[in-house]
Amino acid sequence: MSEVQNRSQIYVDGAWRDSAGTGRIEVLNPATEQVIAEVSAGDAADVQAAVAAARAAQPAWAALSGAERGDFLGRIAKEIEAEFADLTAVAVADVGMPVDVAGPIQVGVPLFQFSNFAQLAATLDEPPQEVGPSLVVEEPVGVVGAITPWNFPFFQVSLKVGAALAAGCTIVLKPSEVAPLLAYRLADVVDRIGLPAGVFNLVSGGPEVGAALSSHPDVDLLSFTGSTATGKKIAVAAAENTTRVALELGGKSATIVLDDADLQSAVADALGKCFLNSGQICIAQSRLLVPASKVAEVEALVQAIAPAFTPGDPTQSGVVTGPLVSQAQREKVLAHVERAVADGARVVVGGTPAPQETGFYVTPTVLTDVSPDSAIAQEEVFGPVLVILPYETDDDAVAIANNSAYGLSGGVWSADTDRALAVAKRLQTGMVNINSGQYNPAAPYGGYKASGYGREGGVEGLKEFLQTKTINYPAPAEG
Repeated sequence: MSEVQNRSQIYVDGAWRDSAGTGRIEVLNPATEQVIAEVSAGDAADVQAAVAAARAAQPAWAALSGAERGDFLGRIAKEIEAEFADLTAVAVADVGMPVDVAGPIQVGVPLFQFSNFAQLAATLDEPPQEVGPSLVVEEPVGVVGAITPWNFPFFQVSLKVGAALAAGCTIVLKPSEVAPLLAYRLADVVDRIGLPAGVFNLVSGGPEVGAALSSHPDVDLLSFTGSTATGKKIAVAAAENTTRVALELGGKSATIVLDDADLQSAVADALGKCFLNSGQICIAQSRLLVPASKVAEVEALVQAIAPAFTPGDPTQSGVVTGPLVSQAQREKVLAHVERAVADGARVVVGGTPAPQETGFYVTPTVLTDVSPDSAIAQEEVFGPVLVILPYETDDDAVAIANNSAYGLSGGVWSADTDRALAVAKRLQTGMVNINSGQYNPAAPYGGYKASGYGREGGVEGLKEFLQTKTINYPAPAEG
């Protein structure tokens, strides 16, 4: 990807066309700081055209059987599989995730999602539920506006596009302007397989496009993944038109290591789940809760294990930590660390800019001597920063973990899985991993509290794009 790509068009009504907006947005490779693409800075007129195309196409798309819609999704999946290596290279250049993990995560999980939604679409052909003299029918919501983030730009797109199309909805996608290239590649695939015109539309751009989509009266559902602050603004804008909203927002998740846990395994897993994608992950488990009597032992383990996460060139095999996505993100993360140290936190590892001369790198950082109420323990950093928090009892650990505005993910480590499950059930969060448990792409996930509402993935993720109708027949005559 040494040459600058020109992706200055948008995809509307089954064709690439020039944007009404005349601006261009440069896309940088976060490891080299070089411009790798230019995309259109769309505007409200582009959104209007895309929504109109989606509205016109929706009745015919909904009229297809679920199996027919699933066939299109299956074709998308096959194209992704055929281009797996190339798409992985795009992910490495666009996001900075190291190649060894970018393939299975940035491309492999979206491949699974499109394949899974292809199968789930066919289940919508099953007869409706009968409740006495009534039929309970599930129908597509209609036109979906999707606004997706830069950290997992293909994965988040696949969750929204795959589910919406399976449900019989049409969609207008606004990918992040920071990392839009995989969304453009999806539009190429959609065009190549002959998806009916207007079913999928892509408008690139910045806040103007997002605002126009959020406030559009012909959008029936807004699905957004991103920061809590932006999610609140989208919800307010959508409320003017009583538009349904699904929000997957920020997190400040906690791993609780109980006193009987395998400490070395727990610490290694916690570092991995915090530092994945350089910490730029909403479900990052960025608070590590350990028994107060074992804090020193945990700190020693952190110092021994952390070198495995030394940042490096994301194109090289064996590297597990790449750069942050932008200079702005890098500065934000370093500012969080500096403030925490000024407030009394002690650095166990990291705490400084990475030594690379180019690229938006930050050395993965672990802090201790941190108050559970401090900014570094309460605010989402969205970078490779973990805080160690001591506790005295299981009840104390649960209280500290739940002491957060967020509730997206979490973890519990224990030699006794029943004990771990009992603690997991008390956590106010949408997903909990027990011991080395991992994210399951076939299962739903989503947030409690300020982490949002609605679910993505699996059957529940599909149902976000459906609405329920009850059809009542006359009750049978008695006798």
